[in-house]
Amino acid sequence: MSEHTNPTPEHAESRVPLPGSERPAAARIQNTLGPANPAHRIEVTVILRRQEPLPEASTEPAQPLTREELAARHGASDADLGLATETFTRLGAEVVEADAASRRIRLAGTVEVLSRIFGTSLEEVTSSGPHGHDVTHRHRTGGLEIPAELDGVVTAVLGLDDRPQARAQFHAIPRAASGTSYTPPELARIYNFPAGGGGAGQTVAIIELGGGFAQSDLDAYFAELGITGPTVVRAVGVDGAANHPGQDPTGADGEVLLDIEVVGALVPQADIPVYFAPNTDAGFLDAIINASHAAPAPTSISISWGQSEDDWTAQARTAFDQALADATALGVTVTAAAGDNGSADGATDGKDHADFPASSPHALACGGTRLDADPATGTITSETVWNDGPHSATGGGYSDTFPVPAWQSAHHGGHHPTGTKGRGVPDVSAVADPQTGYKVRVDGTDMVIGGTSAVAPLWAALIALLAESTSRTFGQIQPLLYRNKAAFRDITAGNNGTYKAAAGWDPCTGLGSPDGVALLTAISAGP
Repeated sequence: MSEHTNPTPEHAESRVPLPGSERPAAARIQNTLGPANPAHRIEVTVILRRQEPLPEASTEPAQPLTREELAARHGASDADLGLATETFTRLGAEVVEADAASRRIRLAGTVEVLSRIFGTSLEEVTSSGPHGHDVTHRHRTGGLEIPAELDGVVTAVLGLDDRPQARAQFHAIPRAASGTSYTPPELARIYNFPAGGGGAGQTVAIIELGGGFAQSDLDAYFAELGITGPTVVRAVGVDGAANHPGQDPTGADGEVLLDIEVVGALVPQADIPVYFAPNTDAGFLDAIINASHAAPAPTSISISWGQSEDDWTAQARTAFDQALADATALGVTVTAAAGDNGSADGATDGKDHADFPASSPHALACGGTRLDADPATGTITSETVWNDGPHSATGGGYSDTFPVPAWQSAHHGGHHPTGTKGRGVPDVSAVADPQTGYKVRVDGTDMVIGGTSAVAPLWAALIALLAESTSRTFGQIQPLLYRNKAAFRDITAGNNGTYKAAAGWDPCTGLGSPDGVALLTAISAGP
């Protein structure tokens, strides 16, 4: 659709506040460059309300919905979608995409038009991004407004401010500097993954917010391992992003190659789509939605990016949590890294913070351990909480946003020093210490990478193997896992700052690291 002429003043002024849209100034602003170019064309993502709430997970994963069933009952109504489309078009925006199942409208327009519609002003600033690189981006502060006729219909507007939203949860060191390191097949032996399957018929999607991969790296890596690499690894662009390898070998490229190489080595017969999106709240959300709503739906989605809960707007947290809930309703299990900066999650306010989206109850939060094992025999000598210091330690703790879900309530114990009980992070764990990390190849260089970003693809691959063996998908698998905690190696030594490991679930390593065969046996046995 083409843009329309400016709306009349009464239309422009008939707005109401959008709850949860308040945004503080970006941290570490280096330079303010002035107002954003009013004629510059931008796109934003708008989320609408559900027709009916999704039921909460009980003790057993629910039967997956089709995308059509999700749209019919829990998507946006035709009336809401029609009203929003008509309103935004009349006010001068272009509706690029409207989708009932994901309740998403993608709007385009000039900075001037969209700023007016949503009652804000945008400026250009340069700030220090999550990885320490200076990034120039659009910036806003305060809350947004929406047209009064859409009050209660629109629940989130993302992408006006396109500051970097998340950081990759990994730590890389030269291979020669690592004391102990493991290939993914060695970890499959150590963690007793089910043998004989290669993920045939499964899809494991990977979310990336930067970087890229070259096929030559993958070919060389899998040849070095002596295995046949994945049949299909394909890059999928989201919101204009694409696969751009070779730009940041010690940054985003390391994350991308780590994720693909872990998944590809463990489930080489699976389809592995890699979704590249801009590192913004809108780009991140659109990648999750595009991946989970693909046909066929993936078995699992691996997310190795995140940020402290308090660095998100409330509307973004809600929109992401609902998108993850949609994914689980479609039968998709989403694994998410729990963070690499200890219980404080890198915050400097003296308080502990959980990392998001891992803290969503609809994500399988993945924490990290230090692992000493014999890769030849699979024998574990010791496994403890990963903690090399406050900026190299597994995340974990309690959400300040999400209440404890029913399937976790019996496992909290007395870990929280104040007795407050929000959703506990993580759910599960595996090796993440870079000193006992993963052997990978990035931009032609062999290195060892650790971090909980390695645990998310490891668990995503394990979920695919379990799905292959049982001919089913799991969606929100946590109720099954918490009911079968004997299928885990309990981690009882170490801490991540405030919290200490203990028998049973704890906010350092969750239920522990997996025994894949025991987990398969427990799941196959049923309730």
